[in-house]
Amino acid sequence: MSAAPVAPRLAELLAPLAGGELPVRIRAWDGSTAGPAGVPVVHLRSPQALRRMLWHPGELGAAQAYVAGELAVDGDLADGLRHLWAQVRGRGLTAVRPSPRLLAQAARLAREWDVLGAPPAMPSTQIAVTGRLHSMRRDKAVIHHHYDLSNAFYALVLDAHLAYSCAYVTGADLDGGETSTYSLEDAQRDKLDLVCRKLGLDAGPGMRLLDVGCGWGSLTLHAAQAYGASVTGITISQQQKAFIEQRVRERGLQDRVTVRLQDYREIADPPYDAVASLEMGEHVGERNYPTYAATLARCVRADGRVLIQQMSRSGRRNRGGGPFIEAFIAPDMTMRPVGETVNHLESAGLEVRDVHALREHYAWTVRAWQARFDRNRERILDLVGAEVVRVWELYLAGGLLSFEQGRMGVDQILAVRRGDGPSPLPPVRPTGWSVPYS
Repeated sequence: MSAAPVAPRLAELLAPLAGGELPVRIRAWDGSTAGPAGVPVVHLRSPQALRRMLWHPGELGAAQAYVAGELAVDGDLADGLRHLWAQVRGRGLTAVRPSPRLLAQAARLAREWDVLGAPPAMPSTQIAVTGRLHSMRRDKAVIHHHYDLSNAFYALVLDAHLAYSCAYVTGADLDGGETSTYSLEDAQRDKLDLVCRKLGLDAGPGMRLLDVGCGWGSLTLHAAQAYGASVTGITISQQQKAFIEQRVRERGLQDRVTVRLQDYREIADPPYDAVASLEMGEHVGERNYPTYAATLARCVRADGRVLIQQMSRSGRRNRGGGPFIEAFIAPDMTMRPVGETVNHLESAGLEVRDVHALREHYAWTVRAWQARFDRNRERILDLVGAEVVRVWELYLAGGLLSFEQGRMGVDQILAVRRGDGPSPLPPVRPTGWSVPYS
């Protein structure tokens, strides 16, 4: 006599936790299905998925199962997660706890389905970091895991500038995507121009700019080429450094650009006329942020400008981005409400003059990255393998929803190193710094 189908029994078990009908339809490894029609379909391809979720209930176990290929979602992943998140919040399920009777029933099914036992090995793409939190050695290992994945990979996902940060969209609908006349390259160029103007590089060539955490050099190269700045970029990624130096040679910018393999704590040649740091401050950690802020202040001349572009997160929960991000992308990242970051900068001796919220611009940017990822999926698969592809599917979908729904934000914070007397910044906010609402 064959065993009873898995999916209906699992649906019956989960119904009390779901507050009634399941928010998704389940297709189990035995081919059985259960749940309402017209909702996302979740495939449990192996009992191993349930074992992972028993050992790591919630986001991490489900993410591990997805990355390992033991769990899949029909259709667009972001749409599926959007639906599930709306159901969880709408039904107030975040605080639901199983009863003793339900736990006993779950234990019986777990034995029957052979999902008890030792925890499964974590996916190979999950980061296992060691050493003292935010030591230079550990920070370098964390950056290597994510940013040194492959320059060729990032070239298939990002724009031609290889800008791995929020764009600034001036020529497209923020609720839409790229158009035939306005691309991600255009939006990233507009962001780079915005940063250079805020830093005052448009006053004339020859200004000295320090780019802290320069990535693949999008700002470093643009400031040198378009504004005639003399730029020093620092990174702790060997692949990024090699990439920038190749572009420097191709563009004949050897007299304007220097790239160093260097931690921000090792900078010893201030002062610069201006300092920028785009989406690097999230990686320095809460305890080290005062040191980071003090470094930015120390490295700029009196009355010089500092611009930080940085992600934020409201409240006190999941400041590292949540279990998936902390396990697979950036285990030591810290985000906080933007006001707390402003306090750190002012404590370091900087006067904050402008805070520019760009959250909707990041949702647009992530949609553009997703479109490139989808277009280049087969090439990416050949380059990095199926497990990395699934990590990035989840990463992009989750990031999109976080910015769309306001759980994360991103801001450009413009500050000056305080001197005596009036600020050197214009007293009226220039129109070129404004968000284009039309």
